[in-house]
Amino acid sequence: VQLQASGGGLVQAGGSLRLSCTASGRTFSTYAKGWFRQAPGKEREFVAAISRSGGSTLYADSVKGRFTISGDNAKNTVYLQMNSLKPEDTARYFCAQSPGRTLSFKGSYDAWGQGTLVTVSS
Repeated sequence: VQLQASGGGLVQAGGSLRLSCTASGRTFSTYAKGWFRQAPGKEREFVAAISRSGGSTLYADSVKGRFTISGDNAKNTVYLQMNSLKPEDTARYFCAQSPGRTLSFKGSYDAWGQGTLVTVSS
């Protein structure tokens, strides 16, 4: 399986970005999808996840109300719409797929993309 994330870049605080992650190699709709991020010198942390069907979503408290995860099974793509960005959102963002249920736990994911860098300036 291959996951290719894109859409990162440099944005001012208060701005928006939309990340995309396109998957290939296995049936997209049979896996839950998640986004994680890792800032320099910090652990990789959970950001958001969406269930196989797309009917359920989960967010970290730090992004709730600002970020929205969505998926398009026909395009094998999951998105992360990020609004009201803050400097503390600066990190490399990784998309991942999970066959499991505990979607906030990075150990539940068995496939990872290489990430896309998001930099938010103050």
